[in-house]
Amino acid sequence: MRRRLALLAAFSVVVLGACSDDGSSATTEQPDVTICTPSGTAQPDTDLPQVGRIAEAVDALEGALGAPPEFFEVNATARAVNLFVALSGGTIAQQWIYVDGGLTSTEGQAAQGGTFTADQLAFDPTTVLATVRDEVPDLVLQTFYVNGDGQGSVRYAVLGVAQCGGGLDIVVDGDGGIVSVDPL
Repeated sequence: MRRRLALLAAFSVVVLGACSDDGSSATTEQPDVTICTPSGTAQPDTDLPQVGRIAEAVDALEGALGAPPEFFEVNATARAVNLFVALSGGTIAQQWIYVDGGLTSTEGQAAQGGTFTADQLAFDPTTVLATVRDEVPDLVLQTFYVNGDGQGSVRYAVLGVAQCGGGLDIVVDGDGGIVSVDPL
């Protein structure tokens, strides 16, 4: 993939440098092109989003609330699980943060969007990040998130940052198969 991006960048520089506004060919000085080659090591498992803690966080929240909530989003980072609960018919989002077995909450904020319930969560925490890690091993995975798609289903995705800069929003299926990739 990096090789394709490097070739595309080099091709773009050559093509753009050879064009002029009046349609004629022109010779211009070519800018230096630096292609980043990550020299870091793979992200340690301890720094990956803790997707295995999502079920634990949802159970703790249900216990605290006394009933299963609707969510706008649930996401996991390496240190916490964030649960955005839909209140007042989906017009308010209240954030709950689950860290080391404890829950804290913030005041609700106006919100809108698709919602889902915990029984719709159908991802495999042991495989959901595996394909992204295999396909883009130098990507730093910051967040795994689930949100309501507004049509009664959920969407799973991973936010990652390249070691050389830039980011990707990678939509995955419940087993971690890559569905789509959008640059950020």
